[in-house]
Amino acid sequence: MSRQQELDRIAEEIRVCTLCRLSESRTHAVPGEGSPRAAIFCVGEAPGESEDLTGRPFQGRSGREFTRLLSLAGLERDDVFVTGINKCRPPGNRRPRRDEMNICRRAHLDRQLAVISPRLVVLMGGVAVEEMLDIKGLLRDVIGRTVERDGRRYFVTYHPSAAMRFPAIKRVAERHFRRLRARVVG
Repeated sequence: MSRQQELDRIAEEIRVCTLCRLSESRTHAVPGEGSPRAAIFCVGEAPGESEDLTGRPFQGRSGREFTRLLSLAGLERDDVFVTGINKCRPPGNRRPRRDEMNICRRAHLDRQLAVISPRLVVLMGGVAVEEMLDIKGLLRDVIGRTVERDGRRYFVTYHPSAAMRFPAIKRVAERHFRRLRARVVG
């Protein structure tokens, strides 16, 4: 089975998944999208309202900011794979609960990572860092760093929605994304 076929199979499983309570209130699950051969795999938090309505990751304002940040690295969305820790929108856009993150990561995200086998996983925001690296607390301890864990390289940056709201974070995120392509090689 090709990588694309395997990703399509996982995406279909995500669309009908009922493993956690988030499936009860979603409009559409959001499996993720991008290149099955992506060197860079971007992970955010969970779908928001726009994503829930479309079934696609990083739509609306945060999606436009994400696309803009990628362009600073000379990348387009088709060059990367982008998804979230959770594939379903938490009610009221609340932070995903620990059990919801664990279930979704183990059932879906870990499998997507195994199929794509990227050279670098970009963790965008605290939720992604907490779940993937088991680091709790402030991002400032790991922001801008590459962390190796379980044979994978993870690069930690801010979530695009934070970059939209805070000028200082925006400048830091822009620096991170400008250096992103070099981190894949290095």
